[in-house]
Amino acid sequence: MPLTEDQVREELKKVIDPELFVNIVDLGLIYVVDIAGRDGEEGKYDVSIDMTMTSPMCPAGPQLIGQSKQVVSQIEGVENVEVKIVMDPPWTPDRMTEDARDQLGIF
Repeated sequence: MPLTEDQVREELKKVIDPELFVNIVDLGLIYVVDIAGRDGEEGKYDVSIDMTMTSPMCPAGPQLIGQSKQVVSQIEGVENVEVKIVMDPPWTPDRMTEDARDQLGIF
């Protein structure tokens, strides 16, 4: 069964923002998940993730990048994980899921 974006996003929910205590997917920090099969290697994948931070100077940035790479690399068949920080478009609270809004008390 091929690796899907939904599987990667589900694993990324294990990464919790240490300041807000909400996972990075529900916060809306994950913009793009690109999965590429490896030529000639059935069931092997390279994953590229574009993510943002809640602010350009987010002190948790390196920790979130490292944890994202770690959880995705543990998915069966994933060979390489690249996490790229993008600031365009800028993050806004309207990117959060309803679950995240509830956790943070934002209505």
